[in-house]
Amino acid sequence: MPENSDIVKVFYEIADLLDLLGETFKPRAYRRAARSIEALSEDLADIATRSELEDIPGVGKAISQKIQEFLKTGKVRALEELRAKVPSGLVELLRIPDIGPKTVQKLHEKLGVSTIEQLREALEEHRVRDLPGFGERSEESIRRNLELYIKQQQRSPINTVYHLAQKLLNVLGGLSGVEKIEVAGSLRRWRETVGDLDILIASEKSEPIMSAFTQLPDVKQILAHGPTKSSIIIRDGMQVDLRVVKPENFGAALQYFTGSKAHNIALRRIAQKRKWKLSEYSLSDKRDGRIIAQRTEEEIYEALGMPWVPPELREDTGEIEAALENQLPKLVELSDIRGDLHVHTKWSDGRDTVESMAQAAIERGYEYIAISDHSKRIKIAKGLAETKLREQIEAIQKIDEELSDIRILSGVEVEILSDGSLDFSDDVLAETDVVTASIHYDTRGSEEEMTERLVSAMKNKYVDILAHPTGRLVGERPPYSVNLDKLMETAKHYHVFLEINSHRLDLPDVEARRAKDRGLKLVVNSDAHWANGFEIIKFGLAVARRAWLEATDVINTLPFSKLHRILKHVHIN
Repeated sequence: MPENSDIVKVFYEIADLLDLLGETFKPRAYRRAARSIEALSEDLADIATRSELEDIPGVGKAISQKIQEFLKTGKVRALEELRAKVPSGLVELLRIPDIGPKTVQKLHEKLGVSTIEQLREALEEHRVRDLPGFGERSEESIRRNLELYIKQQQRSPINTVYHLAQKLLNVLGGLSGVEKIEVAGSLRRWRETVGDLDILIASEKSEPIMSAFTQLPDVKQILAHGPTKSSIIIRDGMQVDLRVVKPENFGAALQYFTGSKAHNIALRRIAQKRKWKLSEYSLSDKRDGRIIAQRTEEEIYEALGMPWVPPELREDTGEIEAALENQLPKLVELSDIRGDLHVHTKWSDGRDTVESMAQAAIERGYEYIAISDHSKRIKIAKGLAETKLREQIEAIQKIDEELSDIRILSGVEVEILSDGSLDFSDDVLAETDVVTASIHYDTRGSEEEMTERLVSAMKNKYVDILAHPTGRLVGERPPYSVNLDKLMETAKHYHVFLEINSHRLDLPDVEARRAKDRGLKLVVNSDAHWANGFEIIKFGLAVARRAWLEATDVINTLPFSKLHRILKHVHIN
């Protein structure tokens, strides 16, 4: 039976092909449907059985019919027809960051570029710069983005791998004989991208588990099948490695296979000084083979003279020294988050109402949210004009008065225009409770131009938050050129909070840690566009934890009674 992810891929490919054929509105419809399906926690087949496909946001009659066709046959005739009209390589070119359908069409028509390799050759021969409307700067931008795309093909964004891992953990964890199961590797360290997926199981009997693992329905290729380790390639192209160890070795194996390599090397040096050996099996004494620790990670770290180190910190960037001095930070946790200050609704490009978003936030135990729909410049996201924003403010105030379990702030995600001014006047911004400024268009300026644009916006007396400061979207869009030192300096001076955006994973963890070191406070937001979207805050929280942030470094861990005092002009108390 086809899975949700298979249908999502079909709709994204249809959208890409329609883009290349010059369609305007249909691609957006298919992408919206794909995003809605991605967010589902239930199989489409079950929803189809109840004849409720059209209840899914963005799924109308035509798309519902294609879902049913795919569920029955594993194919969609419309996709096959589109593939016949477009050279296959052009779709891959469209996946290069910041290369749209018009650019791909021009590269194909003028230079005969139909594949990644042909584009690489055209760039090396400097033929792209000679195209009308391109030039050296555009050519260099395409070259950088091509390099980024090629590099990213070897790793996948964490949000994609996380959901795959949860599915595998559920299946494998239910097998007979499994006593413990955990992900390891870079996913357990919550790195923003993951190469291979590592899973570790504790069991007395490994062979039945290995047989079940290599016979999973999604297996595309078996790379290795052994008694304690097997490797497969699943349909998504991800390599999954499974190791089964004895329960008494589980702690040592989990520590070892979580990594990072640099962290493990540093630990082994400490062990070696004591004439001990640290391996995936145990921490033991080289002199007599005595087992010192092996069952749990905590035992191993304690034996080495330090508290357990959270996986997010295991990158050999000072965590071992801090642990030895008992100076590890108390990392911010999901339970510390009291609200979300960047939430979208149906007023712009969200899928749910203000009431639905508020109810979902209440169910998470939040004390407050800020509705931050787009401003008018972002037409593709149905950005609000001044009159619409004022209507929304009134509506939010009414809903806030009706709900006693949460405070709903009226906000806006206001676009920073090319000259650094904001999409709304100060008079309009003054009517909101929270102003979040961001950039979504015209992002190819020089570092100086982009930095000045952002700095100018942060100087506005109403701006509280700078959203996704580098503009990147992991796996899809590279950061724009910007001087982050200047941004941090400005943010501190003008009391602007830099955002860790859970959808984009922006700020990156390295820069968020630098911000903390400079005394800045940050905000971790979901950028939720639907009620279930609040869930992705775990990815932003992972960035914060990798950045060594504590609850005191994150403003939305504050109760509302304290939060409203540090925002610039909240109207409600």
